[in-house]
Amino acid sequence: MHDDRNADTPGKRRALIVAPAWIGDTVMAQPLFMRLRERHPGLILDALAPPWVAPVLRRMPEIAEVIDNPFAHGELALTDRYRLARTLARRGYDAAYILPNSLKSALIPWLAGIPERIGFTGESRYGLINRRHTLDKAALPKMVERFAQLAERPGAPLPRPVPDPRLAATPETTLAALALSRPAKLAVFCPGAEYGPAKRWPAAHFAALGDRLAALGYGVWLLGSGKDRAVGDEIVRLAATPPANLCGSTSLAQAIDLIALADVVVCNDSGLMHVAAAVGRPLVALYGSSSPGFTPPLTPRAQILSLELACSPCFKRECPLGHLDCLNRLDPERVLAACLPPPPPEVTP
Repeated sequence: MHDDRNADTPGKRRALIVAPAWIGDTVMAQPLFMRLRERHPGLILDALAPPWVAPVLRRMPEIAEVIDNPFAHGELALTDRYRLARTLARRGYDAAYILPNSLKSALIPWLAGIPERIGFTGESRYGLINRRHTLDKAALPKMVERFAQLAERPGAPLPRPVPDPRLAATPETTLAALALSRPAKLAVFCPGAEYGPAKRWPAAHFAALGDRLAALGYGVWLLGSGKDRAVGDEIVRLAATPPANLCGSTSLAQAIDLIALADVVVCNDSGLMHVAAAVGRPLVALYGSSSPGFTPPLTPRAQILSLELACSPCFKRECPLGHLDCLNRLDPERVLAACLPPPPPEVTP
């Protein structure tokens, strides 16, 4: 695909995004889509994506169509990949942007005969990627920058600032579908983290924070997947004023809509943290084993809380020292202070 940033693209050009398999990564890819559409007027941009991230892509105005990528992580299924590639070949894509760095993710665009296949070299993909970028981690410290770099010529500097993601939301539709009423003041907690326990603030801390916010007139909703239902139940059990545990009771699309209603969102470093940032809500992001340097919430409305202990970030799924001090010692009072709007300045008579 022509990569002159100032040139219009004639006709209806088509490009395929091979999307990441994580919700947060998919949100952080949107600035790439924004730049591609900006630079190539008339571009039709489709996405090949796992079903669990498809709802996020459908909330992005840059994406025309989401095509199901049915292959599980590690699954080769070469015959099935070839069948899907033949279907994609009939669509006449000019280019494919391959966001995951795995060999398998580059197979389908190659089998589909898409002429320009763009991505970072990764996993010896020399024959599969033919517009190859070489990753300079020092020049591109953030994941969002690495994705956005794919809109540039290989080796060209990345224009900054990179735009923030922005997802569309239709909260009224979801409230009606779930028979919910929005409280006068709403706090949303996202207590899960798919990666593992070392990213999860303790349930007892969430319960204590919920009680403090309830005393200040907030309704509290817990949102997450079915895997987060148990931790949501634990928060309800520990709370004096039980929040509404909606974990596993909404689709991802509905969770996006409900998060968009919140006066404040409290999240672990998770996919829903990136969703909250992308719907523009005030956000308190809690970091334990991971680092906000690589995948921060992309919004000026986020407050990042991290104790920055000597042992963190360790990037482990479970605390290797067995104490999880990076999150256990992040007390609810400190998080509460971050949740509340600052008091108005005193007026001197």
